[in-house]
This record gives sequence, structure tokens and C-alpha cells, in this order.
Amino acid sequence: MQPVVALAARNILGEGPHWDADTAALLWVDIVAREVHRWHPATGARQRWIMPESVSAAIPRCGGGLVVTLASGVAFLEQDGALRRWIGADPDTGNRANEARCDAAGRLWLGTMQNNIGPDREDLPVTRASGGLFRIGPDGSCTRWAADVGIANTLCWSPDGRLLYFADTLANRIDAFDFDAVTGALSNRRPFAEGGPGAPDGSAIDTEGCLWNARWGAGRLIRFRPDGSIDREVPLPAIQPTSCAFGNADLRTLYITSARVGLEQPGEADGAVLSLRTEVPGLPAHGFAG
Repeated sequence: MQPVVALAARNILGEGPHWDADTAALLWVDIVAREVHRWHPATGARQRWIMPESVSAAIPRCGGGLVVTLASGVAFLEQDGALRRWIGADPDTGNRANEARCDAAGRLWLGTMQNNIGPDREDLPVTRASGGLFRIGPDGSCTRWAADVGIANTLCWSPDGRLLYFADTLANRIDAFDFDAVTGALSNRRPFAEGGPGAPDGSAIDTEGCLWNARWGAGRLIRFRPDGSIDREVPLPAIQPTSCAFGNADLRTLYITSARVGLEQPGEADGAVLSLRTEVPGLPAHGFAG
């Protein structure tokens, strides 16, 4: 189980990996560079779209094209490259979108945080826990399910669909909610894993119900068992891994995004897309039903 550089992308702040099984491509974004990326590992073909503001995720939608989460709200990136703004989610204009993924019913879940990117793309400090967790339906309905979030990260579901995992990087904690797959309602929030090396960023779930979590600042992944205990730690060549997603036809390649923002002397792997072959396959990603 040896991680390698799959693509020397040199992202400033790579994030939001999503494996699109229909096109056999990996989607991800560079939040600071305002870029959406698509890469086909089998052929090496790549596409890039420039957004007018920071973008935190890009997810396929059933109507064609992608749904993208911009700093100011949710938009559609059409197949011809046109951007069509759709809705705002977080009413706090001082916040920006961060984590975003879809559940099995195609509802979009969006975590926000205080905006930490300045007008010249400079780093700004996070001084308040003003973010939230929102559920956005295909019809544009929006419901807030959590408030007072520092830095929203990790949105993934247990194999049986009965749990939603959600992290607050600022609080250095991953929580679990009971999840109603029919209504999309959350309840019974409680800690799943607290502390540990680095800080919890994005995650992916495998078929054994174990959560693979990228540890910002610690250069590693941690695989948590369903009871929250640590199964293993995997060192990475990038010090700031941001998130991960299972991909390829067998869903046994874990793709890991990373960042070089804030590093005085970034290495070759910092900002790259890494990959790791796993013994246990992951769960497939879901697109947006809108």
C-alpha cells in the first residue's frame, strides 16, 4: 500500500475529488486558482474550466454538465462551458462554500465556512465558527442542518446509508449523524473521532464501513473503523492532503487531492493528485439529481 503521485497537478488548494464512473474520469477543483479539473487516467486526457470566483466542488448532474459550488452559491457548468448561476445557500455573505457531496437520492449537501481567501487570492485568517451544513434539493429547496461550524469538511455516508459523517476541521473533530435516506433528515449528532495528528479534512468510505480521512498538515491518511478507532495510518508524500475519493472500475484506487498553499518550500508532491491502491473497494460516488 504505497501512495504515488498520479498527476503532478501543482494545485494551490486542490479539493473535492469525485470519481465519475460514467466517463471514467476524476473531477476535482483548485479552490484558490478558481479552476475545475477533469482527468481521464486511462488516456491522460484533461480539461480545465476557469470560474469567476473560488470553487470548492464539481459534481455531475443528471441534466448534463456539472453542479459547482462557488463562494457565493451554487451554479451549473453546462456541457458547452457556460456557467449558469442557480441559488445561494448560506445567507451569511462573509462565508464561502467548502465541502460538497451528494447523497444516494441525488440531494446536494454543502458545508460552508468563513471566507479565508482575499480578493487577491491571499490567505485570510479564520476567526469565527460561522459556517453551516445545508441540504439542497433538486428543486432548489435549501435546509440548514448545522450551524456554528468552523471549517466544514468530510461529507460521506455509511454503506447502509444510515449514517452521515461530517467534520469540523477547526474543532479537530469528525461527527456522525443518524441519516434518514428517504427524507434526508439528520438527527443524533455525536462525536465519531476527535484529535489525532494534523486536522481532519475530506474523507471517503469503503465497503467495510471504514472512513479514510485526509489529515491536513500531517501528511497522512487515517483509516477509522466504524467504531471510531484507528485501523491504520498511511504516510503520504504531500504534507497537506485535502480529501480523497475511490475511483477506477474496481473502486480500489483511492485518489487524494493536496495543497501547496502556505508552504514556504513545497515539494513535488505538494498540490499533486496522489493515488493509493487499497485492498478493500470504496463506495461509488453519487451525482446531483437536479
